[in-house]
Parts: sequence; C-alpha cells; structure tokens
Amino acid sequence: MPEMTLKQGLEAMDVADYLRRHPRFLENFPDIAAELVMPRERGPAASLIAYQLEALRARNQELTRRLAELISIATDNEQLMVRVHTLTVGLLRDNTLTDTCRSFIGALNEDFHTDLVRLVLFRGGADLPQADWMLALPQGRAGLPEFAEFLARGEPACGRLAQEKLDRLFGPRAGEVMSTALLKIGEQGMLAIGSDDPNRFHPGIGTVFLKLIAQALDAAISRYPPD
Repeated sequence: MPEMTLKQGLEAMDVADYLRRHPRFLENFPDIAAELVMPRERGPAASLIAYQLEALRARNQELTRRLAELISIATDNEQLMVRVHTLTVGLLRDNTLTDTCRSFIGALNEDFHTDLVRLVLFRGGADLPQADWMLALPQGRAGLPEFAEFLARGEPACGRLAQEKLDRLFGPRAGEVMSTALLKIGEQGMLAIGSDDPNRFHPGIGTVFLKLIAQALDAAISRYPPD
C-alpha cells in the first residue's frame, strides 16, 4: 500500500485528499474505521455505514471487556494456585500430626483469609492439637449425624448451613457464620470454613481449588495412622 508522506502543517484537506486517492485505505486499518464518527444526516448510505461502524465499535468494546475479565480471572487463578502449592509444600515439611494441623490452619488464615475454620478428624489421641478449631471424634462419622448425607456424597458443599449444623461445628461463634464451605478429608474427617460474608461461599462457586486443598490435607494426615 502506498505510504502517505507527512509534512509540516498537515491539515484536514490533506487527509481528505489522501483518502480520495486511496479509497481502500480503511480496509487495511479497520481499527481506524471503527473509531471514526460518520455523519448521520447525509442519506441512507451514510446512515447504514454509521450503523455498521457503531455496531463494530460496540462489539470491539465488548470483546475488550471480556478479554479483560478473562485476564483478571486467569491472574486470580494463578495467584490462588500459588497459594495452594505453598500450602501443600508446607504440609510436606511437617513431621508430626500436630504440626501438620497447625501449619494447615495457619496457612488458611494467613494466605486464604478465612474467618473461622473447623477441622474435624475421626480419631482421638494425644497427638492431636488442643485448639478451638480442632474437633476430635474417635467414634467417626457416627459423631456427626447432621452431616451424614454430605459425608456419603463426598463432594465439596458451599452455601448457608442449617442452624443445628452451624451450632455443631462453630458452637458459640455460629452466629458469625453467614456462609460455609464443607470439604471431606478422605476418610480422615472433614473441614469447615466459615465466613461472615454471605456471598463468599455460594452453591455456584468453583470447587477445584477446594478439592486440591482437601486432597493435600488428606495425604498429609495419612502419614500418621491412628494408634
């Protein structure tokens, strides 16, 4: 395509003259065509062109917006994956069940900004940490009849819990929990993450990262079989 020779004092008439001599100019620069403002009151042809350009401009803006959203989601997922990886590596470095549980809960609080966490393990013993977030049930699933259906299904569950379930997990702090994520930790027990934000854990939320966290904890706890 012929190049336009720029000169000092370039005026609108110079541009118009160049476009008259190169009528196919906009075919090579569709982005310019999408940004031009066409006259509306110069006949049906001009109106059609204006409509087409506006439609193209709107579509480009929508694609740009969607691309920005995808980039933002990808960035968030990348950061979340890094945090899950860091949590998993931390679990591998621990040498006792108590240290494993404590470092796990600490990672959830610090890196995932959880409000309230309850780790339920189907075992007892002196090797379990003494903390308000630890619930030891040597009797196994029988100690949590309220969650029998969830434990049988095994998939993460997110949303609002019935009051009896909140009371069973969070005790006197149950009133602070507006939404909850429940994770089954293999056959070891379950994990409950409560939030004071009613929209943080909802039924439509993705559970891939929650599953990864549950699997990492299951593998870590399995290194310490019950006595």
